[in-house]
Amino acid sequence: MANTSIFKLVLVLTLVLMISVSESIPISFGRGKPVAAVACITVVGAESGDTCSSIAGGFGLSLKEFLKINPNINCAAVFVGQWLCIAA
Repeated sequence: MANTSIFKLVLVLTLVLMISVSESIPISFGRGKPVAAVACITVVGAESGDTCSSIAGGFGLSLKEFLKINPNINCAAVFVGQWLCIAA
């Protein structure tokens, strides 16, 4: 009897997780605050020799501000043509 209840609970939780992922609905279990998505207003394409610091400085941003509006950037691997947000 207990095994059946556990199985049903696991099945329901799995279905909820699958639906949440497929619908891109963030789920939270009370750990931390959800991070708001950044709405980028202006982007530029990286050029040869660009770094996160040079791009940020070139557009009057601190590196911290630049990284905040480009949360998934890998500063060790900026590539030519990579779209980078410079205003959000």
